Amino acid sequence: MNPAKTGDSARPYHHGDLRRAILTAALDVITTDGPSALSLRDLARRAGVSHAAPAHHFKDRTGLLTAIAAEGYGLLAAALAEADDLRDAGVRYVRFAREHPAHFQVMFSPELLRENDLELTTARTLAGERLRAAVSAVPAEGRGPDPRLAGVAAWSLAHGFATLLLSHNLDGPVGDQDPDEVFRALTGMLFRPKQAPVPPS
Repeated sequence: MNPAKTGDSARPYHHGDLRRAILTAALDVITTDGPSALSLRDLARRAGVSHAAPAHHFKDRTGLLTAIAAEGYGLLAAALAEADDLRDAGVRYVRFAREHPAHFQVMFSPELLRENDLELTTARTLAGERLRAAVSAVPAEGRGPDPRLAGVAAWSLAHGFATLLLSHNLDGPVGDQDPDEVFRALTGMLFRPKQAPVPPS
């Protein structure tokens, strides 16, 4: 008898990467209905595996959401690593949020996560370091004397813009404009060299 044709083995369980399949199904649910709609049993059904299979990989719902957040921070860190400067880092941050809305939502919902998870804390730290590096590369006259506060300002601008964009609160002001270009214009208003005073005539 061929075991691949009997029982649960006839399901997609043996397709190769069950963990990835469950994560993908979870991201689809979050994108459509939010994190509160997640159910490990429903995800197992979607992946075509036994209801106990997701728990084998993630233990529980919190573990699954923590894995999604850790993956999100890793993707964000990789995106920020490609940035040419602080403005480009902000654009890439906003683009990440647009392309990975489910990750973005979970990453910044600490009440849903296992905060001491090593994979999560490592990925989050790396993403933070990439943003701080972009801020530090800006000359002091363009960001002020305190790089830490400049980092908060840069993060607040990118995160706030991304959040308002995803929640459709900027549909009117942004309209059909490219969000990347709109954000570039906003950063130009905040981080720019001080103009030299004009001498009296």
